[in-house]
Amino acid sequence: MTSDRVGFAGLGIMGSPMARNLAEAGFELTVFNRTSSKAEEFSEGSPVEVAHNLEELARQSDLVITMLPGPPEVEAVVAGDGGLLDFMAQGTLLVDMSTSSPVLARWLAREAARRRVGMLDAPVSGGDVAAEQGTLSIMAGGEEGHFARARPLFEAMGETIVHVGESGAGQVTKAANQIVVALVLEAVSEALVLGSKGGVEPSKLIEVLSGGLAANKAMEVKRDKLLDHDFEPGGKVEFHHKDLGIALETGRQYGVTLPVTALVDQMFGELKARGREEWDHSALLTLVEECSGHRVGEGT
Repeated sequence: MTSDRVGFAGLGIMGSPMARNLAEAGFELTVFNRTSSKAEEFSEGSPVEVAHNLEELARQSDLVITMLPGPPEVEAVVAGDGGLLDFMAQGTLLVDMSTSSPVLARWLAREAARRRVGMLDAPVSGGDVAAEQGTLSIMAGGEEGHFARARPLFEAMGETIVHVGESGAGQVTKAANQIVVALVLEAVSEALVLGSKGGVEPSKLIEVLSGGLAANKAMEVKRDKLLDHDFEPGGKVEFHHKDLGIALETGRQYGVTLPVTALVDQMFGELKARGREEWDHSALLTLVEECSGHRVGEGT
């Protein structure tokens, strides 16, 4: 257990359970959220303190975690006017667990180092279920010493914890992760519609797929959403669309061709155009259904 006082900014679908796991593990925790009522509600009946602005959060913390929607929010909260780096003391550590840009992660790490503040980019995978259960996969980029300092906190939030390289490497790894998740969800959607329209009961199809080479974590976690057409978000369409944009940008930077990623990126764009940006990313199923003229489970 570290003696660091921990600040946590961003109490959304992922951030809230992650912060709760830290509090339950006994860390001295202060939280901040742009919508202050969320922070007040989170702290009710617990020793968790609430910061009313970023300056207050930074000055009360030895280590600050950010869990924000994307690159614009990360840049503003960390390095904007009145951002965390304006107030964090020398020797403190900033851990950005948002899904963001590798280029931005490296620039922020340089800015932090210039002010003698440590920084890690440590995005996560596993969705809201793993966030709740404290079983996230955490991929961290940055200095080894900073990773060692943050590891006790990571262990309260995750199960697979890997130092993947220098600053930016965490975000590169997350981009790769999001490619796999998106393409797997699209493939499972095609398989379900094909099987269902061909007369196979969907739950039995998933049972068979789960027992062979086609088994995958995304299908396991999203099984009920896919079968029940319950697209209450764990990972939102709009966020995964953003993530694939980062992956495609990173691919261009490194000269890597990502043709199928580009196709699924367009499918997420279509979901947004149809007003489904707040739905779970497993709603890719609905596009395949509509193009095929068949709803999974009908006529089987």
